[in-house]
Amino acid sequence: MFQVWTFQDVDIARIKKWVRGPDLASRHLKLVESRSSGEMSAPTDYLFSTLAYGSASALSVIGIYFIRQYMQGGQFTTKTDETGRVAIVTGCNQGIGKETVLELARRGATVYMACRDLKKCEDARREIIEATNNENIHARELDLGSMKSIRNFAAGFKKEQNKLHILINNAGIMDCPKMLTEDGFEMQIGVNHMGHFLLTLLLLDLLKSSAPSRVVVLSSIAHRFGRIKRDDLNSEKSYDRKMAYCQSKLANILFTRELAKRLRGTGVTVNALHPGVVNTELFRNTPFLGSRFGKLLLAPFIWIFIKTVRNGAQTTLYAALDPSLENVSGRYFSDCKPKHVGSAPQYDEDAEFLWAESEKWTGVNI
Repeated sequence: MFQVWTFQDVDIARIKKWVRGPDLASRHLKLVESRSSGEMSAPTDYLFSTLAYGSASALSVIGIYFIRQYMQGGQFTTKTDETGRVAIVTGCNQGIGKETVLELARRGATVYMACRDLKKCEDARREIIEATNNENIHARELDLGSMKSIRNFAAGFKKEQNKLHILINNAGIMDCPKMLTEDGFEMQIGVNHMGHFLLTLLLLDLLKSSAPSRVVVLSSIAHRFGRIKRDDLNSEKSYDRKMAYCQSKLANILFTRELAKRLRGTGVTVNALHPGVVNTELFRNTPFLGSRFGKLLLAPFIWIFIKTVRNGAQTTLYAALDPSLENVSGRYFSDCKPKHVGSAPQYDEDAEFLWAESEKWTGVNI
């Protein structure tokens, strides 16, 4: 499945540099030739052959280790104090979202965990409080597939808080069979884009009054394969689960660009990111990758090439907390670095179209 094989831009030259070493096969061939010509004794031949293969094994292990370290991506190492700052993270009872909340809690932030499954959210909250001794972690129910739930969450949050400094749109669904949200939206465009569109706009007044503040949108490198289907945005005429996911991730990018334009001069920044390919439950709907057999078979591959959830959260933390990004908006990041998305006129046209459709679907505007 291309989401797994193409998500990381692997630097082949660096990997070759790490694992390159003596041509052990050529050396072994010379040993064999020396033995056949009588120039080397059998014990010496055996010793050098063993050393050669032992060296090859050691180099392989070292090479695998460095490949794994490279694939874990950039690290956000800047120390910040988030005491007194309020954050919302969606979809955070596990995976990248949970790790994000954990780190925000360590830095002293007040965090609202917004999840569809409130019981799992409460369990994760207790674990985070126990690990950080930060009691200012709250679990709240939020179903991004329901506009009613989103409106209830936003209204409830505003009753509890009069400020919001960080909104992290983390939740997502991937590669699912065709399903509809409570409001009739195709599930992937509905949850990944429309739900977060509505939530963000409902909270914009707090973000503006709390400026400087940030909106962080988790997209994916899969946006490169996406296309906004203007004649079938809701996939009513045809449905391809993978392309629907890619469309929703492109929608995240376009939403980020358009919202950044509309928020110029307000002190609110909005940026998107690709977290990398991370070992989370996002693949649970993928027929092979989500199966127990698939996970077992791919375990070595996952260990080498797939990020841990801790490393998967690094770019989110970078976008949400790095002081150098205070005035940076409308950008796309991966591995804690800016990445080029493209500035084709088509993107701007698609962004305007998507914004207008999103306002119609959700009934909100700014």
